[in-house]
Amino acid sequence: MTPRRPRLIIAAGLLLAAAVLLVAGLARGGSSPAPAASSPERGERAVDLPAAPKSAIAIGTPVPLERHAQETTWAAVRRDVVARRLPSVAARAVGTLRADTPEATTNIVPLLARRRGADGELWLRVRLPALPNGTTGWVPRSALGAYGTARTHLIVDLDRRRATLLRDGRTVMRFPVGVGAPDAPTPRGEFIIRNRLTRYRSEFYGPIALGTSARSTTLTDWPGGGYVGIHGTNEPDLIPGAVSHGCIRMRNADIVRLARALPVGSPLTIR
Repeated sequence: MTPRRPRLIIAAGLLLAAAVLLVAGLARGGSSPAPAASSPERGERAVDLPAAPKSAIAIGTPVPLERHAQETTWAAVRRDVVARRLPSVAARAVGTLRADTPEATTNIVPLLARRRGADGELWLRVRLPALPNGTTGWVPRSALGAYGTARTHLIVDLDRRRATLLRDGRTVMRFPVGVGAPDAPTPRGEFIIRNRLTRYRSEFYGPIALGTSARSTTLTDWPGGGYVGIHGTNEPDLIPGAVSHGCIRMRNADIVRLARALPVGSPLTIR
């Protein structure tokens, strides 16, 4: 049998030689040499890393959102603001647009146009809830909140005493209505449904009312300035007819159905 001592001496010698080489390399400021097999020889091409994967999301050029043909746009009023005849702070004032309605809800207005002023500020042309009905004015974009859209449209025909609800331009509901008497006619024009009100103490208004931006031209001394509402009634036998002080009355079951299908912000045409 071969003695073990010579093998131990050889192994110790090899370890000592490796330690000497390591210390010498550190003293020169280098690192321990990589194994020869992992270092390419001169002229030999290193192994390429795999290509980075393609992004799962491609961000293209921004484009305007497609608008539906029957869609209208509105915005909430953030603060009281002076509406002007032109998009400029130097233009003549045509009225003050309030942030709140007389019913203490957030006021909303339909948007008609947009334009940059001479100072670079963005202005919006809106239809004001003011007399004469149909008055418009320009307000700074900063005075309004986020945009909202509606694809429903309520049309009230005063001569036929009928209300028609459209969605995407198609008729979905029709109801008989009561309208203003000859001495207090319901105003004609383009308006907006701007709030929904419930819990009336009087049965006269029915279970629910929809507030509008339309204003009576004869009874302007009403609380809040004579705004026209669409509401129920405790006298359904009077409908259809010219029986109100300018508001649009509906049978209670009909106003409940309408309120469920007609969101705030929807345009109102009275003709």
